[in-house]
Amino acid sequence: MSIRLHSFSRLALLGGLLTLLSACSILPSPEPLRIFLLPTSAPSSAPLAEQSPHYALRINTPQASRILSSPRIAVVPSGNEISAYQGARWSDAAPVLLRDRLIEAFQRDGRMPSVSNEDDNLPADLALHSDLRAFQSVYVDGSPQVVIRLDARLVNQHDHRTLANRRFEIHQASTDPGVESVVEAFGQASDRLSRELLDWTFEQARKIPTR
Repeated sequence: MSIRLHSFSRLALLGGLLTLLSACSILPSPEPLRIFLLPTSAPSSAPLAEQSPHYALRINTPQASRILSSPRIAVVPSGNEISAYQGARWSDAAPVLLRDRLIEAFQRDGRMPSVSNEDDNLPADLALHSDLRAFQSVYVDGSPQVVIRLDARLVNQHDHRTLANRRFEIHQASTDPGVESVVEAFGQASDRLSRELLDWTFEQARKIPTR
C-alpha cells in the first residue's frame, strides 16, 4: 500500500510540475525597454557682428524633484497626476540631458569663450544655476504638449552675487500621442529653451563692467 501511495505522490508531483511549466510557457514576454536620446535640430549660425565678453561660463546641472531627476519620461495625463511612459526611458537623467543640451548650444554659438559644467573643475567667471520645475508632457484637450519650466540664476563666481534671475517656460505641441513624437517635441522645446537662455545670459554678461 505504501509503495502505491509513494508512486501516486511522485506522479502527482510530476503532473503539477508539467502543468506549471506549461502555464509559464504561455505567459507574455516582457516588453523591451526603449532608450531615447534627446533629439536636436540643425544648429543655427551665430551672429558674427556680436562679440562675446571674455567671461568663462559654468553651467551647473539643474536641481529637480525626484521624479524629474530620473531617466523616466514624465507625463501628466490629467489634473495633478504625474506618471511616466511605460517601456521608455531617457538615456540619462533629465536634468543632465538638459544641462548637456545647454552646454552644446553655448559651444555652438561661440560667443562665450569657455563653457563647462561643474564636473570639469575649470575656472569660471560666471555660473548658471537653475531649478527644473517641469520637464514633462501634459495633455491639453486630449493632445500632449511638452512643458519645460526652468528658473535660472546667473551668479558672479568671484563674489557669489546673483546678477540676474528669470523663469523660462516653453510649450511645444506633439504631432501625435506616440512616445516617438513626444520625444521629438522634447527635443524641439529644449532647443527653444537653449536659444532663449543663451541670448538672456549673453545680454546679462554684457552689462557687467569690465575690470
